[in-house]
Amino acid sequence: MSGVTTGGRGARTLLLIVPAGLLGVLLAWALDIPAPMPTEGGVRVIADCTGATVLGLAALPRLHTRLDPPWRLLAVLAGIWCATEFAVLAFEAADVVGVALTRLGGAQFGTFLVEISGGQVGIAILVGTGAIACYCAVAFRRPDTASTDLVLVFAAVTLALRPITGHMSQQPFGSVLGAVHALAAAAWFGLLVALALVVRTRGEWAVTLPRYSAAALPLIATVATTGIINGLVRVGGLAPFVTTGYGRILLAKTLVLVGLLALGWWWRRTWVRRAADHRATAESSLRRAVLEVVVMALAFGLAATLAVTA
Repeated sequence: MSGVTTGGRGARTLLLIVPAGLLGVLLAWALDIPAPMPTEGGVRVIADCTGATVLGLAALPRLHTRLDPPWRLLAVLAGIWCATEFAVLAFEAADVVGVALTRLGGAQFGTFLVEISGGQVGIAILVGTGAIACYCAVAFRRPDTASTDLVLVFAAVTLALRPITGHMSQQPFGSVLGAVHALAAAAWFGLLVALALVVRTRGEWAVTLPRYSAAALPLIATVATTGIINGLVRVGGLAPFVTTGYGRILLAKTLVLVGLLALGWWWRRTWVRRAADHRATAESSLRRAVLEVVVMALAFGLAATLAVTA
């Protein structure tokens, strides 16, 4: 695949993901009014979606060994991931100090990084994303000696760091449930984005899409199960799903997930079968993949706002 083709399709796909994720943040804010606008949620959804895409691109060779990793795109996305995680870290520091982001001093930020557990976790996340970006940049120059397995491991660990220490960590088994939920969602979303970015031909879709569909089923089940458990533990009953902003956002996220489950069921009966039989064009497969990815990004926007609302 030429770099121009990959970059062009990547730009078009990502340009749809970003506004969809931000729309999810705006929807969450509308459900939580009069709470202040969750600016951090807008940055966090970009970080989450970018990190999931890096994970998906690194895992893509496991669906089709003949697909070459797009190292340049991986390096760029990992750099964006690192930058947005730094921005998220700055927002968290400002929240802990109790000042607006624009008034956060360097000394205050340094103290947060060194003395507060959230800052220390943030440093680990920056190290992980930075290492991925550097490795992918080197791999772009020396692809014959590079492996996506190392990127996959670093991306998975980095994605799990924040939910392990998040608000659910205060509940029994909350850290484990949060990490599993985040990784399953990232893999479900990231792999489909990777297909949209990399897969070009009808034949490649015929091989990769059924394999993705088979992997997506347990991932969806994991996301749904862990999400329901986490949600019920967090809100403490059914009434808060309507009476609290957090509950309403969680309910909206659940409804989007139900819509994605219905869409996935329909795709398995139609698109996946047609693609496996070489009866779906590459263009039609790409359109369907982008449609599902956009809906997933909406859910990511809701989830990002939940994380900063908790």
